[in-house]
This record gives sequence, C-alpha cells and structure tokens, in this order.
Amino acid sequence: MNRPLIDSFGRVHDYLRISVTDRCNLRCVYCMPPEGMEFEPGYKILTYEEIAEVVRVLAGMGVRKVRLTGGEPLVRKELETLVAMIAAVPGIEDIALTTNGIFLAPKAAKLKAAGLTRVNISLDSLRADRFAFITRGGDVRRVLDSMDTCLQVGLHPIKINVVLMKGINDDEIADFLRLSIERPLQIRFIEYMPIGHQDKGWKASYMPLTAIFDRCREMGWKVIPCHTIRGSGPSENYRIEGAQGSFGLIHPVSDHFCETCNRLRLTADGSIKPCLYWSDEFNVRKSIGNDDAIRELFLKALHLKPQNHEMAKVLDDEKQTHQPTSRRMSQIGG
Repeated sequence: MNRPLIDSFGRVHDYLRISVTDRCNLRCVYCMPPEGMEFEPGYKILTYEEIAEVVRVLAGMGVRKVRLTGGEPLVRKELETLVAMIAAVPGIEDIALTTNGIFLAPKAAKLKAAGLTRVNISLDSLRADRFAFITRGGDVRRVLDSMDTCLQVGLHPIKINVVLMKGINDDEIADFLRLSIERPLQIRFIEYMPIGHQDKGWKASYMPLTAIFDRCREMGWKVIPCHTIRGSGPSENYRIEGAQGSFGLIHPVSDHFCETCNRLRLTADGSIKPCLYWSDEFNVRKSIGNDDAIRELFLKALHLKPQNHEMAKVLDDEKQTHQPTSRRMSQIGG
C-alpha cells in the first residue's frame, strides 16, 4: 500500500526536483568556484530509465509536479526523451525545467511537444559584459533569444530567475522590472544563499529583497499583489500597475518559507535530499528495481527532514543545529 509523502511536521510533499546532471556549460560565481568542479563520471549519473522509475513510484505516493534541473539539464542529450517518459507517468500533472537558456532556443518546441509545461530561465544580468562576468563567459544574447522562442512556442508561464547580489547586479533591478512591464514574463528575484560556501564573500554580496520595493517607489510604479501565477511555489508575487507580466520575491534567508515546503530533491548521482541546505542524503540507486525499497527510502528521508534550514543564522554567525551541505548548488540542482 502506498503511503503519502508526509514528514514529521505534517508537510505533504507532492513536488520532486530532479537534477539530471551536475555538469554545466557555464561557471556562475554563486554556483561554482573559479576553478570549476570535478564532475561525476557518467556511470554514476542516473539514466533516464532510472529517473522515470523513481518518478513512477513517487507518483503513486502523491507526487504531481516534477522539475528538471542541473547543472545545466540541456547538456544531456535528447532531454525531450526524459520529458516524454515522465509525462507518460499516471498522476504527473506538471513538468517544469530550470535552465540557463544557452541551449534552449533550438530545443523549446521539442520539449513542449514532449510534455514540458513551463520553463524557468536563469538570467542575472541583461548587460552583455556583466552577464559574461557573472557566468564566466556566457553570451546573454543566446539567453534572450531562448526567452523569445519560448514565448513563440507557447511555454507559459516563463519565469526569469535573478539571483540578486549587492554590488554586482543590484543596479539592474529597474531594468528587470521594466522587462515585466513590457513582456508577459514573471521576473523572480532570489536572495543569494550560502549553499556550499558560508564565507565572508557570500555575506558581502547578500542583500534582502526589500530593495525591490524601494526601487519601485523611486520609479513611481504602483505595485499590486498578484495571486494568479501558476506554479509560483514560495514566490511572493506582485504586478506593476499596467504591466503585461509580474515579479516575484523568493527570500529563503531573510524570511524562510520552510513551514510550507512541499519538495524533495533527487541529485544526478541518485541521492535523495530532503532539504536543500542540510547535508542529509540517501542514495536511492541500489533500490531501483524494488518499488517497496524506493518508497521506504523516501519515507526515511522525509522522517529526518528538519523543520527549517536556519540559513539566517549564517548572517549572524550563530550556531546551527544541523550540518550544512558541502555540495555546491550545481551538484544539488537548486
């Protein structure tokens, strides 16, 4: 008998985020160290068939939403094949993709045809030189082209993820907000998180998202709460009066949303992470082929999921109750 995915704090989990690879074509400053990463060898990465089997078992336990992440998920060949396999699983209602957008334009139509319902594109600067600096070499024109292509093929909503960093891209807040006025996009500002690095460099770049409202006031824009964004998750959503799109705030550090967390994570090498921030992991690969073993391992992981991630304690140099992960964001899948 399938047991629902409910943790010890009563939170129901219906959302699985799957990292399909730890590899990436970019080297973003908040995601990887300057020297890059040592990637997992191919034989350690879950196959599409293994991923689809885990999704099938979890769908029987109440999972309805799946998000594919990386690394950069589109560095894996024929990702649309995996999308189609997941779309065929009874019970799965929503399949999303988080991507840096570099390889998305030529793939967008195929992904939508395979069953992809929506897409999040990471875009931390609209300026070519700054984008190249943040990503250590990326071409912003390819990302903007992918955004246009997704609008043309009908992927909706299209969310633009902006990690806000003090002294790096905070002077572009108004530019991103203007993008939400002119186009039917949701711009999501995300607080910089201390994932895999809690050094003073992170603290120097961290800033709370109150700056977004400050900029709206400076520009004379009237902000209206917006409650109609599909798949908004932890985002607090708003619209500038007269805008085609909207903007959202995701503040895991200054105002965490752990009490409503409904997600589990599966890393590219098959580890279940009940919480993004803590080090607890349970590798499911040896259980694949045994539905009961997969169920029990996910339930075990959920039982150990803490009440919250305590990221804010890093800002104040306070002692934490659990061990933070040593994995970088690219190794987890965000």
